[in-house]
Amino acid sequence: MTYIPTLKTKYKEEVVPALMEKFSYASPMQAPKLTKICLNQGVGRATADKKLVDHALVEMSIIAGQKAVPAISKKDISNFKLRKGVPIGARVVLRGERMYEFLERLIAVAIPRTRDFRGISLKGFDKFGNYSMGIKEQIVFPEIDIDKVKEITGMDITFVTTANTKEESLALLSELGLPFKKQ
Repeated sequence: MTYIPTLKTKYKEEVVPALMEKFSYASPMQAPKLTKICLNQGVGRATADKKLVDHALVEMSIIAGQKAVPAISKKDISNFKLRKGVPIGARVVLRGERMYEFLERLIAVAIPRTRDFRGISLKGFDKFGNYSMGIKEQIVFPEIDIDKVKEITGMDITFVTTANTKEESLALLSELGLPFKKQ
C-alpha cells in the first residue's frame, strides 16, 4: 500500500468539484493544479562566511524533505563583494507527494507559529497565476532545532500553478487551505 498525502486526496475529492462549480469548467481536467513549490533562501553574508551556505543547505533539506542545492551567483557585483560562481543561498523544488506534504505542514504547523499572523497577503500573485510569499524566520518549521540555528534567515516560497488568472489561482490555493487575508 502506498502513502497518499491528505491534501492530494482533498484536491481530487473536494477542490476540483468546487472549482468546477465556481468557474463552470466542462471537464475536471480544466481545473487548475498545483504543479510545484519552489523554496529559496538567500544568505546575505555568504560572501564573508562560506559556512553559512552549508548551514542553509542543511536547514532547507530538513524543511523540504529532499536535498537542497546551492544557489550560485550569476555575475560579479563589486558593491556586494560578490564574484560569479560563488554559492549565495539554497533552493529546493518540490513536486508530487513531497509538495503536498510540505504544503500540509506549512498550512497546519508553520503558518500558525508565525508571530502576529493575520493572514497571507493577496499581493503575491503574478499575471500567470503563480503565487509567491515570504517567511521571515525559518524557525517556524518544527523540524528545525532552534539551538542549532546559526543565523535566522527568511525564505521565499513560490506556488506554481496551471491557473490562467489570479482569480483561478486564488480560488485553488484558498480551497487547498492557505489562509489569505479577507478583502
